[in-house]
Amino acid sequence: MTGKKLRIGIVGLDTSHASAFTQLLHDKNHAYHVPGGEVAVAFPGGSADFEMSYSRIVGFTEQIRNQYGVTIVDSPEAVAEKCDAVLLLSVDGRVHLEQFRRIAAYRKPVFIDKPMAVCSADARAIAELARLHGVPLMSCSALRYAEGLTEALQESESGKVIGMDCYGPMALQPTQPGLFWYGVHTVEMLYRTLGKGCKRVSAVTNEEHDFVIGEWENGMIGTIRGNRRGNSQFGVLLHRENHTRFIDVYNHPKSYYASLLEKIMSLFTTGKSDIDVEETFQMIRFMEAANESRVSGLAVNL
Repeated sequence: MTGKKLRIGIVGLDTSHASAFTQLLHDKNHAYHVPGGEVAVAFPGGSADFEMSYSRIVGFTEQIRNQYGVTIVDSPEAVAEKCDAVLLLSVDGRVHLEQFRRIAAYRKPVFIDKPMAVCSADARAIAELARLHGVPLMSCSALRYAEGLTEALQESESGKVIGMDCYGPMALQPTQPGLFWYGVHTVEMLYRTLGKGCKRVSAVTNEEHDFVIGEWENGMIGTIRGNRRGNSQFGVLLHRENHTRFIDVYNHPKSYYASLLEKIMSLFTTGKSDIDVEETFQMIRFMEAANESRVSGLAVNL
């Protein structure tokens, strides 16, 4: 698919990510325009039992159709038929397996917005479908590619990374268990930095906060502080052998959406994901385990 402008399809117009990605692809005057493709077709989708889904479909559908001239269709299959690659953006992680199942046989590269799924079984089923049909697949949060984090990870003068503390909002949604709604963003930053190999997860929770501790096989410890009391900012403390660095994920003029979309376009053109699927599985299991620990108050071995 290299050498031509890709026709991109969207499944799920119940998220601001649909308009953010479409603008970056279509607006050549945008400072961080991502070339190589355009959104040609989209299926609105939506979940009737999830207010953050059904309340936003009409507005984003009208914007995508009227502002960018995108054709609106009535099924995921119709999207897959009319495009070269698919952005599966439905905000409800519960529907990702069912929607992916409907488009996998078309063998188009697919990016699934965070989280890939809201349980390990669904994530494994998605990956197996991708393997069966030969579908290039990638799934993550945009915070993984915040430029401030990327720059900090490229610096090595302060020695090896020995741990990480992340914080961010952790609003809870009944349909998206525990960490799967907003906790996924901090989990993505944690795993991009510390990698695979977390062996134990424990969590403390109350009405206003969550605190999650991950212990890695190599001795590193990563933490997540989730806040439900006012502060809605994400941030990171990256610990190296000789220095601790605060990372402001908002400080760089290039948005993490643009940085993520560049990785997605690489997937679409090369068929190769920037993320090991096993790492994605481990992130899903980390969030499951944190949710289990939130309920039981006990550490969970992975």
